[in-house]
Amino acid sequence: MHPNQALIEQFYRAFQKRDAEGMIACYHPDVAFSDAVFVGLRAAEARGMWRMLCERGKDLTLEFSDARADDSTGSAHWEARYSFSATGRQVHNVIDASFEFRDGKIIRHTDRFDLGRWTRMALGLPGLVLGWTPFFQNAVRKKARKGLADYMAKNPERAGG
Repeated sequence: MHPNQALIEQFYRAFQKRDAEGMIACYHPDVAFSDAVFVGLRAAEARGMWRMLCERGKDLTLEFSDARADDSTGSAHWEARYSFSATGRQVHNVIDASFEFRDGKIIRHTDRFDLGRWTRMALGLPGLVLGWTPFFQNAVRKKARKGLADYMAKNPERAGG
């Protein structure tokens, strides 16, 4: 097994245990993270996001498969099931991840999923009716970024470092 494939598997095994510190240990200090909700997070924000999500995801279950990697890039498929904290609604998110590596760590992590599908599950009727619109999706992103900023401000010891 390539060491970068082992690193991806280590990341998701830590995620399965909601072990944010174990996940963060797989990241390069200058990591960049992006997905459909959290776009363009830099190092401290990415670390803060995983800490926040692991702390809040009390019923999170996660399965991953197809972890692959070479010297510079990698990928994996993963599926998460959890209750969305704002509504209590059940979410089954299906995600394809891509990775870039530097110095034996993940330097870039990009998750791809259908945000319209996610809004339907997480938000119910508003997500069903409006979840496909750019305006609504941008509102979801803005609210998520504010939630992350609030978390980092209230938990400076858990925020970035």
